[in-house]
Amino acid sequence: MTTIVSASTGKNLELALKLQSLLQEKDVQVELVNLVELDLPLYTSEREILGMPSSAVSLAEMFSQATDFIFVAPEYNGSLPPVLNNAIAWVSRSGGEDWRAAFSGKIAAVATHSGGGNKVLSAMRSQLEHLGVTVLARQIHTHYQKELNPDSARAVIDQLQALRS
Repeated sequence: MTTIVSASTGKNLELALKLQSLLQEKDVQVELVNLVELDLPLYTSEREILGMPSSAVSLAEMFSQATDFIFVAPEYNGSLPPVLNNAIAWVSRSGGEDWRAAFSGKIAAVATHSGGGNKVLSAMRSQLEHLGVTVLARQIHTHYQKELNPDSARAVIDQLQALRS
C-alpha cells in the first residue's frame, strides 16, 4: 500500500489529494494521512512517560504496513514543518524495539508546493534516508507559478511502483 503523508491543510494537502487521485487511476491501493488532523501532542521525553498517544501508535502501525510513501510538506524556515518532524519523532518512539520497521527498506517520493521548496525537499530526503528510507532522486515541486504536471507526477508514481515490486 502506498501511504501519502501530508503535513499541511493548505496547498500541500491539495497536492497530496491530486497525487492520491493519480495513484487511484492506476488502481494502486493508497491511504492518505493528514498529520495536521492527527493533532499529535508535541513530543518530549516527559510527555512520552505519560504514555503513547493512540494516534502515534496508529501512525506507527500505518507506517510499518506501508510498502512505499509519498511525503508532501511545505517548507518552514528552510526545513521541515514542525508537524512532520513531530510525527516522525512519535513514530520512532512508539514502534517499540523494532521501530525502524516503519522506515527501513521502504521507498519514498517527496513533494512540495512551496516557493522555495528545494530546501524542504532536501530536508525530507536527509531525514528519511537517515531513518533507512530510499528516497527517489526525482521529486515533485510545485508552486503558485508552476502547477503539477500530471505526466511528470505519473512518471514518479511509476518509478515508485516499479521499485516496490
